[in-house]
Parts: sequence; C-alpha cells; structure tokens
Amino acid sequence: MTDRYLSVDQVAELLGTSVRFPRRLIEERRIRYVKLGRHVRIPESVVEEFIRSRTVEPIRLRRTSLRRAA
Repeated sequence: MTDRYLSVDQVAELLGTSVRFPRRLIEERRIRYVKLGRHVRIPESVVEEFIRSRTVEPIRLRRTSLRRAA
C-alpha cells in the first residue's frame, strides 16, 4: 500500500484546524510522523487512524414510556 505523505499545513487543512494543532501533536509525540531532513511529513493513513481513534459514537437511548401520574 502506498501512502501519501502530508505536510503539516496539509494535515491542518484536512483536520480543519490551525497549523499549531498538528505541530503540537508532533511535539507531544501523540501522532506518528516521518522526519526528512528539516521537513516533517505525516502519512495520510496515520491522520485517518488518528481521526478514527478519537471519533465518539452517539449513544442510543432506549425510549421508555413516561407517563404522568394523574
């Protein structure tokens, strides 16, 4: 599988955040990245995995019949 390597700017655009957010993820080692000289690249699959791992599914509540006492 060939993976696209995204710049920090591209990751920020993909996530809809400022550039500061992916830079902080890199600094805190919360996301995998590749360092090529002075350039930092993040594999697209890593960004997708990051989004998937932080996706919160909705809670399905059972509807109970609420009746008022007369």
